[in-house]
Amino acid sequence: RSLKKTSSAVETLLLLQPLYAHRILNSLTENETTEEIDISQLKKNDLVLINDGDKIPADGKIYWGEAFINESSMTGESAPAKKVVGDAVLAGTILNNGSIKVIAEEVGSNTVLNNIIELVRSATQNKPAIQKWGDKVSAWFVPIVFIISLMTFFISYAFFSISLTDSILRSIAVLVISCPCAMGLATPTAVAVAVGRAAREGILIKGGQLLEQFGQTKLIVFDKTGTLTEHQLSIRKIHYSGNEDTARQILITLEKYSTHPMARSIVKELNTGYKSVPIQFSNITEEKGYGVKATDKEGNSYFVGNYKWVKEITNDASHQVYVARNKEILATVDFEETIRVDAVSTIRFFKAKGYKTILLSGDKQNKCDEVANKLGIDEVFAERLPTEKLAIIEQLKKMGPVIMVGDGINDSPSLAAADIGVSFGSATQTAIKTADIILMNDQQLNSLVKVYQLSIETLATIKQNLFWALIYNIVAIPIAATGMLSPMISSLSMAFSDVVVIGNSLRLKIKNIFTAHSSSN
Repeated sequence: RSLKKTSSAVETLLLLQPLYAHRILNSLTENETTEEIDISQLKKNDLVLINDGDKIPADGKIYWGEAFINESSMTGESAPAKKVVGDAVLAGTILNNGSIKVIAEEVGSNTVLNNIIELVRSATQNKPAIQKWGDKVSAWFVPIVFIISLMTFFISYAFFSISLTDSILRSIAVLVISCPCAMGLATPTAVAVAVGRAAREGILIKGGQLLEQFGQTKLIVFDKTGTLTEHQLSIRKIHYSGNEDTARQILITLEKYSTHPMARSIVKELNTGYKSVPIQFSNITEEKGYGVKATDKEGNSYFVGNYKWVKEITNDASHQVYVARNKEILATVDFEETIRVDAVSTIRFFKAKGYKTILLSGDKQNKCDEVANKLGIDEVFAERLPTEKLAIIEQLKKMGPVIMVGDGINDSPSLAAADIGVSFGSATQTAIKTADIILMNDQQLNSLVKVYQLSIETLATIKQNLFWALIYNIVAIPIAATGMLSPMISSLSMAFSDVVVIGNSLRLKIKNIFTAHSSSN
């Protein structure tokens, strides 16, 4: 299963790799041309042209042009990143808007994407097997019982003058009644019922040992975007310095012509229930890296975009979007990431249970600090690439078992390396296939609380089962050794202990587990 899960996750990652590249020829002459080549033919220091919609074929640096690049596969951030001359780009990321020329610095097996593929493969295969305590006890218990059985026969026949037949029957009764079935069933029956209960709650668990581990782990690491926050940006504040209705109309009308995530958020939030007639513009164009500009029939010019276009009329560069008419700023818009509604209660719950909470993200330090402060997270690691995330997880594992919660391709190595990887049903296929636990209800981060509660109850049930199995044998073996139980009665008694263990495990199916700690939520 582990090998199959690994190869499946790697296959998904392989789909990110581009199949071809547009290599630039005669770059220093007026006769510059391009040729389409297979990605395997691309060499270090080759010059590559990348256009709108293309996958970037190599790790490298931009030496001409600018563009917005979707780096969600590497950083987990949904908003495309603005890239200009001198900026680094990574293989497998997608150019959303613009055209650039790149000098290839790392190709083929040396790219960050290929390193991620190898890390996912090795990290998943290196997960240690968990030895169950019940199995260890059984390994010692069986030879001890054989010794007791032989001693029962020898003492009965040699010292108490009991007949050979009765001595053999007593010895057999000891073997039969102490058969460690109940001990062997203690763990798997409880785990099987618990995994089924979790599935009914929309939680898919890829291995029963995870339930044993979860409640005993005291380090939990969260990705930020899509895990603690929603993928979509939300408007934090709009400041109107001119006519509010006019500025609102300009925002809605012009931002419809942009595919930028901020533009989509503006249209979605401001257009809801808004019935005013849009301004009729005679010309609308989108300037890459700036925003959308337009003119009306009277010759007035309008602009919605970033600070670059209004720096001549204002010194305030603190806003993400500006609305201007001619040389007058009508409004400014500030954005924020929306924190999941149950993120605060989830973090609070785990901290109350003694967990150390950590935020591990590829996003900017100030954004990560802001989210961590709102949620009360203990420690923050920001601006980390997938390889750096993996190194941090490996370092944290020296302190104890680690739970990693994430949803992006960039989280895949960390999810695989962690003792328990948790992802969401809407996450990337690589994250889903790499993770050990999948929360199918994407809107409920507090499903993690349910996993914890189920883990605690499962562990308690396993301990009860093992306790019953041991006590049963401690009491029954001496009785069988004295000849008070025949092999037939011993057989029935042994079966009864199995029934008790299975019945106790089945209680997990109907037990009120998830509301017992509702006050902690």
